[in-house]
Amino acid sequence: MTEATRIFHNPRCSKSRQTLQLLTDRGIEPEIIRYLETPPTAQELDAILTALDFEPRQLMRTKEDEYKSQGLDNPELSREQLIDAMVNTPKLIERPIVLANGKVVVGRPPENVLSIL
Repeated sequence: MTEATRIFHNPRCSKSRQTLQLLTDRGIEPEIIRYLETPPTAQELDAILTALDFEPRQLMRTKEDEYKSQGLDNPELSREQLIDAMVNTPKLIERPIVLANGKVVVGRPPENVLSIL
């Protein structure tokens, strides 16, 4: 049995909506995770970062006010501290993130997801 396609989705984000549409246009009905309401755990984020081969800041929305107000640009912060910041302030997580076929991709641009389908 193949694992279900999942999307960490924010319906207010145009890129997230476009990515979801791209999936459904291909007959894929992903599990939709509204990550602002149900944020991923630290373990899930760590696994996503590892799969993407990203450092935490590469998955963070660094232009958000919360990024600056929480001092997250401090180079002394550990991977765990940055992951905890994303768990506690999910608005900081770049979107959308799609998991399919054992792979992970950020849907920016939405066409990026085609590489893992």
